[in-house]
Amino acid sequence: MNMLFFVVFLLFSALIFRLGIVQIVQGEDYQRKIERTEDVTVNTSVPRGKIYDRDGEIVVDNVPQNAITYTRSSSPDTEEMMQTAEKLAQLIEKETDQVTERDMKDFWIGKNEEKAKAKVTAAEWTAYENDELLEEDIYDLQLERITEGDLKGLSAAELEVLAIYREFTSGYAQTPQIVKNENVTDVEYAVVSENLSSLPGVNTTTDWERSYSYDNTLKTVLGNISSSKEGLPKEMVDYYLAHDYSRNDRVGKSYLEYQYENVLRGQKTKMKNITDKSGNVLDSEIITEGQRGKDLVLTIDMDLQTALEQIIEEELKKAKSGYHPFLDRAFVTMMDPNTGEVLAMAGKKYEVVDGKAEIFDFALGNMTTSYAMGSAVKGATVLTGYMTGVNEPGEYMVDEPLKFAGTNPKSSWFNRGGAFGISDTYALMRSSNVYMFKTAMKIGGASYVPNRSLDIDIDAFTTMRNYFSQFGLGVKTGIDLPGEQAGYKGIIDETEPGKLLDFAIGQFDTYTPLQLAQYVSTIANGGYRMQPRLVKEIREPISETNKIGPIAKEIEPTVLNTLDLEPGWIERVQEGFRLVAQASEGTASSYFGNAPYKMAAKTGTAEGVYDGPLKEPNKHEMTWNVTLVGYAPYDNPEVAMAVVVPWAYEDSSSSIPINHYIGRRAMDKYFELKEQKVNEKPTEAVIDQDIVTKTETTKLENE
Repeated sequence: MNMLFFVVFLLFSALIFRLGIVQIVQGEDYQRKIERTEDVTVNTSVPRGKIYDRDGEIVVDNVPQNAITYTRSSSPDTEEMMQTAEKLAQLIEKETDQVTERDMKDFWIGKNEEKAKAKVTAAEWTAYENDELLEEDIYDLQLERITEGDLKGLSAAELEVLAIYREFTSGYAQTPQIVKNENVTDVEYAVVSENLSSLPGVNTTTDWERSYSYDNTLKTVLGNISSSKEGLPKEMVDYYLAHDYSRNDRVGKSYLEYQYENVLRGQKTKMKNITDKSGNVLDSEIITEGQRGKDLVLTIDMDLQTALEQIIEEELKKAKSGYHPFLDRAFVTMMDPNTGEVLAMAGKKYEVVDGKAEIFDFALGNMTTSYAMGSAVKGATVLTGYMTGVNEPGEYMVDEPLKFAGTNPKSSWFNRGGAFGISDTYALMRSSNVYMFKTAMKIGGASYVPNRSLDIDIDAFTTMRNYFSQFGLGVKTGIDLPGEQAGYKGIIDETEPGKLLDFAIGQFDTYTPLQLAQYVSTIANGGYRMQPRLVKEIREPISETNKIGPIAKEIEPTVLNTLDLEPGWIERVQEGFRLVAQASEGTASSYFGNAPYKMAAKTGTAEGVYDGPLKEPNKHEMTWNVTLVGYAPYDNPEVAMAVVVPWAYEDSSSSIPINHYIGRRAMDKYFELKEQKVNEKPTEAVIDQDIVTKTETTKLENE
């Protein structure tokens, strides 16, 4: 019996010892396991795809940076969050510039309960106890009565705690929120990492930020992304949430970053958070590894882009050294006329800021602003005459001043008083207004009778606009960017049918510089309107820094429409353009006649009322826009160009050929860079040629 009792005693002792271990030593762990109620899947951000130029040079990259995050539970304990913020404030430095006055007042109330109570009168407390005032009413009264002196009593250390606490509360439950990701030192990162066990919800990780290899070059076209503080744009929250985004995700806000968001965003890391009943995270595990976004290879040649921007800037400064008060911008777009690839899209804007002249990137103005382009569009007028059947290729017309009842004579710049026959190619070479006037009158069913009124069918405006749109004038070009403008259509007044004559010489409707580039490309390539595009390829991301990944998608050229032309028609216009740049009487021959690349071109000037950003009374001043379109070599075009300089000068006595200066230097630079790249070694960024998928060529031809 003694032995039996002894054995029983030992067994009970072992049982009690085991219960002690379970309840005292491991009790909390088992309690958590008992209270586990759900697994919450969350996504964590990954770097966006990179952007390269056509030669594989990096344009937009991601720079890794240390980051400190906080993940809030679904049932947050505000006291614990404040304690964690106080501990974290002792380990890192946090800027307080984002702290608002309301944040400070809320913090002051939490830190000064007795003083906050004293802000409410005894009568108001009595009303509260009698349910005449609600708790939120009392809180509002306290907020209203906190003085500036009260807030000044908050120390710098307290404001730092507040700044951290503010980041804690701005996040979403179960979603990591960036507390600090700028200028996190290695010491801060290490110290926080060592103390994570005493900082519930806090974690250290690696974040990223966008970096740009070219300062202020093409920046307006590349676009912007939101910050982790901004998160999803308010107007598109529902859309992004439906596509598996988190509220604090960074997304493309404008232009290329926005247009290709679904490509650049990447595949987010999926993590499973194991939580207790209170929503506190007990453990986390990775379900799916993330992958940064796919990379974009642009059609842009950044060497050419930067060179053009420098040329524009230099010519603008040179022109502004004279008296040209309204001149403030210039644009150049260069395209491959055979594919629609935009090789460069440069724009600069001259502004005076705090008394100092500065020049800003305005590349976006090539597609978002429009102007009267003048005689540069006369190629479209001549071809419209052919396509409507009112003119024949090689047809002669008499160039003479046209005198209509009640108006001043309308004439060509080179013929103010004579009368002689000219052909279509001569009309383009010398930029005859009268040839275009008479073409428009034929389209409108009008006959010229000196000193009589002009009777034109008002439907001729619609007819000419329809044909001009086939070149890309007056309609969106279809470029792969949001926010493109179509230009402005002049108001048709039946009492002023003569406006059709102005339309025929480019002084009625307005067009964008990009439309002008598409138009001249259509002439250069023989009648195919190509869709301009900025992205050449989409490539898979790879970890090697000196290589670009295999092709995921190749963007093929797209023909938007084909001009309905008879054989030989467009060759007449091409010949006219060649004469402009090559013949001794051509309006651009003094600038391009000796060029080794054999240019074809059309110049333009447009007189109009100033409608720029300067205030009244300048809105009523007369100014001149100067333009230039062209392509080279004229017998085998590989590059097309449009130059637009609005409000270049005020009258003929102050005229400056800035369009020619920019155009000649731009074309010279294109062929100079082309020769350099042929002779140079391939770029260090080796492009992997393995193709993953490839799209079929898309052609939308209007026969």
